Amino acid sequence: MKKKPTHRRGPRVPGGLEAVYGVHAVRALLERGESPRELWVQEGEAGGHRRGLLDRARARGARVTSHPRDELDRLAQGAAHQGLVAFCPPLAFEAEAALWHRLQGWTAPEAPLLLVLDGITDVHNLGACLRSADAAGAHGVVVPKDKSAPLNATVRKVACGAAESVPVYQVTNLARALARLKELGVWITGTAGEAETSLYEADFTGATALVMGAEGKGMRRLTRQACDGLVKLPMAGQVSSLNVSVATGICLFEAVRQRSSTPPAR
Repeated sequence: MKKKPTHRRGPRVPGGLEAVYGVHAVRALLERGESPRELWVQEGEAGGHRRGLLDRARARGARVTSHPRDELDRLAQGAAHQGLVAFCPPLAFEAEAALWHRLQGWTAPEAPLLLVLDGITDVHNLGACLRSADAAGAHGVVVPKDKSAPLNATVRKVACGAAESVPVYQVTNLARALARLKELGVWITGTAGEAETSLYEADFTGATALVMGAEGKGMRRLTRQACDGLVKLPMAGQVSSLNVSVATGICLFEAVRQRSSTPPAR
């Protein structure tokens, strides 16, 4: 009688917590003032440049334990853990009031650059958009309370630390929020395939909110009406559109190019 094959299960995330992978993500977590409950470090990797990070985590009350690399690999399931995994409470959206407070008290030398995501319900796309926003130095991401992906463990995994470093503001009514942004001097630029203006003809040097709509459907009607202008990506090939996270990266880095006289600042 043949034995049934046994499948080796990976280690489990402690109940009620989410895993955060990698040195950058853990550092961003601590800098935000969050305290991981547990911290797993790969065997032989607890010294050197990571010692200070581990000491900070311990000072916050984290339980630091050592684990074999293959155990971390099975837990991460392909994510780049860099020998470090933190377990912490689920990530929460920033309150809408925090967005208005920050913009009203704006003191940074660079005009604010915000990314607005309308109807992005796929967690992988949200995570990738957050990663692009972090890389471009965007000052925040705005999402509606409805028609939006949650900030869950998959988003954190795909974002590779950006979910901990870029504030994500959840607003009750996106059209009203865009109107409020206008009152605060922010220019609202939406993206649409049928727009007449090219992305490269727009001006992103001032206070800007860049609005990206869902793949296929694009922006909702009221969101489109709230925009000051619409731009499109010039498409030279056979495909008519790009994945929203790819398009987001292109648009954000056009803003970076235009603002390149000074480095991005949060």
